[in-house]
Amino acid sequence: MRISDILIFENDDFVVLDKPSGLLSIPGREGKEISLKTILQERYDKIFTIHRLDKGTSGLIIFAKNETAHKFLSQQFVPNESLTPPGENRKIEKIYLGLVIGSLVHKKGTIDAPIMEHPVKKGLMVINRKGKESLTDYEVIDDFGIYSWTQFQIHTGRTHQIRIHMIDIGHPVVCDELYGDGHAVFLSAIKHKFKLSKKEEQERPILDRLALHSYQLRFTGTDKKQYEFESPVPKDLRATLQQLSKKKKKAT
Repeated sequence: MRISDILIFENDDFVVLDKPSGLLSIPGREGKEISLKTILQERYDKIFTIHRLDKGTSGLIIFAKNETAHKFLSQQFVPNESLTPPGENRKIEKIYLGLVIGSLVHKKGTIDAPIMEHPVKKGLMVINRKGKESLTDYEVIDDFGIYSWTQFQIHTGRTHQIRIHMIDIGHPVVCDELYGDGHAVFLSAIKHKFKLSKKEEQERPILDRLALHSYQLRFTGTDKKQYEFESPVPKDLRATLQQLSKKKKKAT
């Protein structure tokens, strides 16, 4: 993979990229898998982590190119402990899109549930009153019955925040192996009278990765300018949404 293929924007202070699903943001604990940061380090003299996306999550991610920018931008990305309203000591907006299982009773709402790391299982997060305050706004964009295409705005940046908040209200993110059933999406489960191609012996899933996408980022640069970036919905998610929309139209 070439950085030029996923480069959205860069200046002297930071670089914004459109991370593909399946690629680590930063090196893992064992350091065996390649990561986006490792690739960037081959291109730039220095690169600094501002935030991270889960391996399965696609979309916008930003890295700093110098220590001054790192400190300035990190202050905006650091979880907002006091949960102050937008605009008060928080100059960043992070918008995600995701496909979740089921039809939500409340199409718009806020999940305010503290998150902490599992006391025994490393890498797993849980809802616990002793955890750090975590706030997620959600709004259903399209309800397909079996799934719901949903927009999220996170006001804190806890590990797996959207994923753990959604499982807490009974609607895990599709293909979530940690908190959901991890099941892939097959066209045969959506399309009526589905027939497998003669060339294929076994059906391939149309979506087999975490259905979460970092869609929009808005923040202030060291130059005091307001920056706003948007990443198009990836092909696999678009294809899934297209089939779900067709099924919904036929049902009405």
